[in-house]
Amino acid sequence: MLKTEVEDALNLQLNREIFSAYLYFSMSAWLGSRNLTGFSHWMYAQGVEELTHSQKFYDYIQQRGGTVRLSAVEAPKAAWESPLALFEETLEHEVFVTGSINALVDIARDASDHATGIFLQWFVTEQVEEEESVEQVLQRLRLVGDNPSALLMMDREMAGRAMPAATAPVE
Repeated sequence: MLKTEVEDALNLQLNREIFSAYLYFSMSAWLGSRNLTGFSHWMYAQGVEELTHSQKFYDYIQQRGGTVRLSAVEAPKAAWESPLALFEETLEHEVFVTGSINALVDIARDASDHATGIFLQWFVTEQVEEEESVEQVLQRLRLVGDNPSALLMMDREMAGRAMPAATAPVE
């Protein structure tokens, strides 16, 4: 059974993961509207990945006998100045999510909820990977600068990202 403060924090993180998916789908749409289909694909895959994260929180709350409370999801931004600005915002968002996960780990620890602490360790590791992958894209975009040919070459490479595997609900 989840303590109230842990359940509330898990539900908040569930909402944040859904917002992350919305944000990345919005970014994907913006990139696609600029014919940057590889970048659009990369960001769409990122959105799908965030949905799988939300599904993990949803399933975990139910596994522990908690109540899933789906709250309104904020509308994401819909336009950016450039792909570079978009990925800078992506990194800022991932840093925010990392802080949110770390705070959730602290809440679980303070509640002596070791099971939730173990569950959250996967997300701690995942956030290191998330920040690293976005930082790599950012570094390359900074190298590209204002070179349209280099941007198009990078766009083609970004299309190679594999889509995340769907996860089945916990029975």
